[in-house]
This record gives sequence, C-alpha cells and structure tokens, in this order.
Amino acid sequence: MDASSLPPLNSLLKASGKRTWDVFASCPDDSLKEDEKIARVRLSVKISDEYKDARELPASLLAQQGQVGPARPKEQRKMITAGTTSDASRMIAAIDNTPTHTPSTFSSSSNLSKALQLHKTIRTIKPTYHPPWKLMRVISGHLGWVRSVAVEPGNKWFATGAGDRVIKIWDLASGELKLSLTGHISTVRGLAVSSRHPYLFSCGEDKMRSRLWDLAAGKTRVTLTHHKKSVRALAIHPTEYSFASASAGGNNIKKWKCPEGAFVFNFSGHNAIINTLSVNSEGVFFSGGT
Repeated sequence: MDASSLPPLNSLLKASGKRTWDVFASCPDDSLKEDEKIARVRLSVKISDEYKDARELPASLLAQQGQVGPARPKEQRKMITAGTTSDASRMIAAIDNTPTHTPSTFSSSSNLSKALQLHKTIRTIKPTYHPPWKLMRVISGHLGWVRSVAVEPGNKWFATGAGDRVIKIWDLASGELKLSLTGHISTVRGLAVSSRHPYLFSCGEDKMRSRLWDLAAGKTRVTLTHHKKSVRALAIHPTEYSFASASAGGNNIKKWKCPEGAFVFNFSGHNAIINTLSVNSEGVFFSGGT
C-alpha cells in the first residue's frame, strides 16, 4: 500500500486521546491530570467567551455617556521629605524611576475566573454490594401449580394459592404450615393480605367468585359473585377501606368496600383478560392483561 494513501497519523492520535479521556474522565487517577499549558489556554478561551461582550459599551449606550476628560495625574508621594543633600536627591530620583511590577492581564483574569468558578466534584456512583442470593428452603405441600403468593405486612407469615383449590398459610421464618383454607372449587388465582384488619382476600376461577377470609376465625366472611368470568387479580388500596378485583370481559375491574364487601362501581376501558392489578397511596390504579 502506498504511504501517501494512508490517513494522517496526528488526527488519529488526537481522536484516540480524546476518546480515552472521555472514557476515563471519572477515574480519580493522577496520570490523567491535564497539562498546565492546556489548562491556561482553555481558561483564557473561556474568559474571552464570557467577557468579550462586556469589554466595550454598545454604540447606543456610548452615545449617552458624557465626554470623558483626561485622567487626573496621580500625586507622587515622596519617600524622604527631610534632608537636602545630593545623595538623598539621587536616592529619591532612583526610587521614582524604578519600574513597578504590573501583573499581566491573563493572571488577573485567571484569578478572577478561579474565584467565580464553581468547583464540581466528580462522584462515581457505585452500587451497594451484597452477596449473591442463595436458595434458603424449598417448601412443598400443594398438589397443583402455585398461582399466587402474598406476604403479610409484618413479615411473619405468607399465603399461597394453587391449582389444588387450597389456600395455605406458612410461617415465614421456619417454613412450617400453619393453616389450610378450603372453599374454592377451582384454581386460586390471586391473594392479598390487608394491613389494616385481619382479612385475607382471594379470587379464583370457580363461578367467578372473590372471597374475604377472617384469619382469626379461619373461615369465609363474605363471598362476592359479581364477576361474569374467572377472577385473576386482586389489589388493596393502601389507605382506603377498599379493594379491587379483575377478570376477563367487559366491566372486568370492580371496586369493593371493606369489610362488608359491598360493590362500589366498575372500572371501564380495559377490555382484556386482566392478570395483574396494583394501586399506590396517591390513588393511581394500574392494570395489566392480555
């Protein structure tokens, strides 16, 4: 290959160096500190861009200003006022003729810019490390597929519903079976535990029913039969005494009042098979289906 057809090496090196700087800019490494000369050039360009419009007044404002007269000469202060000898006179003349050191424009502007500059600390966000999750326990007891799980707000027990039509209450710490609830005649699709009263809500595919369970008594308190198809999801409002259930078909999301289970109204607009429901403390309701 002819050497003249090769791309210039300087542009490639500059592009590679810029890319390396962008990648490792957040790395706190002393080897990546910028050169002092480059920093001075960058700062001077920044000062020029920020203050070039303020160096001279616009023509309209300059016309309104009065004519500027000559500057008043500075009063010269004598270092020695007593004595008339020729040595003293020569000393005074030498002092007056000594050139004074005036700082450069760049250094004064640089100091001003440094004083006005906001120092930004680069912080690298690192995730909190935790060891990989490990399987703690395998709990068996259902005779069908487990379709729903709900954990009690106090983290003392949890409930599972499965295709064997049974709801089981398990101890969260030991994994022991505490209670089995029967009453559904088909697959239990959804479970929810209330944080305001000792009630467990369940829904299933059996005759389109939702049930309210009294956990203290271990029996069904109310059976809701307003749905026309199998109920697949439940959600409890965090602050209100109410909950919602969802199924397939039209008018498939219904709101209920606790604890008597009175029907309130239907949510319309999601004509599908609803598989999940969720509601937050601000009253925003979410539904997902197929």
